[in-house]
Amino acid sequence: MGETVEIDVGTLYTGQAKLSELPAYMERTLALAGDGNEVVLTGQGPIWLYLKLAHALHGKTRRLIYKSPAAGKVTVFDHDPF
Repeated sequence: MGETVEIDVGTLYTGQAKLSELPAYMERTLALAGDGNEVVLTGQGPIWLYLKLAHALHGKTRRLIYKSPAAGKVTVFDHDPF
């Protein structure tokens, strides 16, 4: 069944996230996520980056969760048949 992988979005970039670096952020996230795992995105990051990462992870991971101190855990999608 896969494992849970937590990715701190704030570690993908230094200083301020740059749209021109988006392919590198996505490549690193996909490598960290693996295939068929549950992925938890957390940490500081711009909304546009979270949205692009969620889109890239759809179909690659079985479940995506957003986690923040204010919202707690929010399921973005869940394709786990169990």
